[in-house]
Formats: sequence, C-alpha cells, structure tokens
Amino acid sequence: MASGLLTTLARLTFGNRVSQVYLGLVAAAAVFVAVDTLFVAHPDASFAGVWLFFFAAPTIFVFFVGGELVGGTFADSAAFVYPALVLSVLIQAAALGGFVRLLRDPRQPSHPRQA
Repeated sequence: MASGLLTTLARLTFGNRVSQVYLGLVAAAAVFVAVDTLFVAHPDASFAGVWLFFFAAPTIFVFFVGGELVGGTFADSAAFVYPALVLSVLIQAAALGGFVRLLRDPRQPSHPRQA
C-alpha cells in the first residue's frame, strides 16, 4: 500500500510535462544562483537567490512561519532554509501534477485511490 502511494506521488511530482517544466525552471534558477555566488564578484550582496524563493513561493513562507514558531535562530540557519526550499518546490510540483491530472480527467479524483 505504501509503495503504491509513493509511486502515485512520484508520478504526480515528476511524471507530467507541467511539473517537469516547473522543476526545470527551478533547477535553472539554482544553477544561476550557484554560478553567481561562486564565480561572480559583487561589491554588495547579490539578489540572485531571490529567484529561488520566487519559484518556491508561497509554500516556502509556510515553512518560514513554522520555523519562526519553533525558534528564530533555527529558522535562520542553512540547515533549515535549504531543506525547506527543496520541500516547498517538491510540494508545488506535486500540486501542479494533481491539477494537471484533475484537468485531464475531471471524473477521476486527483488523490490516489485506497487499495
């Protein structure tokens, strides 16, 4: 039962063109941020990282609010921000996959069936 649920969730997240395009845009933004951070000298701070948060919005803000409730110093650490960024992107890719599935066949529910 759990493997069927994971398979369905993986198909929703990675198995349709809309989610793949979204994840490709996020990956391109991540490469842009990495190149800008590692190889470009800036006299001031760069705003390149804003693009990643732009693509991860609005779910990243839910993680930030939850992190502030747990503790402000933990929410400011890289150990919290990077996994929250990855999780929010994956949640949004799965949501896009669910919407695509719902639009393709309105009679079929977008949630996986229970066995």
